[in-house]
Amino acid sequence: MPAITVDDPLTLPRVPRPDPRTTVDRPVVSVTTAPHGFEGEGFPVRRAFAGVDLRALDPFVHMDQMGEVEYAPGEPKGTPWHPHRGFETVTYMIDGQLVHSDSHGGGGLIGGGDTQWMTAGSGILHIETPPEHLVVSGGLFHGIQLWVNLPRALKFAPPRYQDITRNKVALLTSPDGGALIRLIAGKIGEHTGPGSTYTPITLVHATLAPGASLTLPWRQDFNALVYTLSGQGSVGTERRPIRTGQLAVFGAGGALTVSASSELDVFILGGRPIREPIAMYGPFVMNTKAELIQAFEDYRAGRLATMVAAHADVQGETSNSD
Repeated sequence: MPAITVDDPLTLPRVPRPDPRTTVDRPVVSVTTAPHGFEGEGFPVRRAFAGVDLRALDPFVHMDQMGEVEYAPGEPKGTPWHPHRGFETVTYMIDGQLVHSDSHGGGGLIGGGDTQWMTAGSGILHIETPPEHLVVSGGLFHGIQLWVNLPRALKFAPPRYQDITRNKVALLTSPDGGALIRLIAGKIGEHTGPGSTYTPITLVHATLAPGASLTLPWRQDFNALVYTLSGQGSVGTERRPIRTGQLAVFGAGGALTVSASSELDVFILGGRPIREPIAMYGPFVMNTKAELIQAFEDYRAGRLATMVAAHADVQGETSNSD
């Protein structure tokens, strides 16, 4: 069950219905199925972008669906300290909790419905672990981690951290109230999400009731992707089938359509393509192989970032989601 819900979506502001006389609905270019894998200390993920050309994903370079998994006591896992440079990581928790700390002082508890936005920029070290009480009790764990590329001019921007708690997310609905729309970043019509981004993007988590259809206005200069977190439905006006763990890539146009046959949870994202060379390996996303080699050398030499002690207030029972 998604962390942010409302009893009656009809009480929410409604997104505008695109005018079909002036707006071209985006066609579906491809639908791919994410393979399963493991990340960090061994938690299960689906590799959402596997097999998709980076040019279709630009400005995004990587996305994992973390879980959905019900951990037994003692099973919850996280990631050890590791470096990043040249991009931004977005961790969106749907259910469960993670504790984040980084070498530039960012940190806190990422709870259900919260988003942790970390700009690695010139270089950062960070760690994400389940809080101690969750390790002891076990429980549901489900989220998304997305990597957003930075253009050449911002690869060495100063690292920064954004704590987007669930109460900051813009909640919207479709004209008929059949969809709950959680706007994390960017704009839908006149509505704006709280995320501050170097690269112009839009991020939406939407839940559609069975039989509902959602058509969102979408910037012409953005790409458009829909990833199915759970359920079954279709994408595009051609109603191409889509199910849990599948990614739809859309072509050009000013709107995109998603329809539900069962209750359908989707992560909808798009951004303005950077259209620069990408050299990507492990935890670094740069423009050239030489820059990748330099990033590894800086990390091994301790120049990438200086690790600091975790915040005193980052405890398993302490939440920054007021």
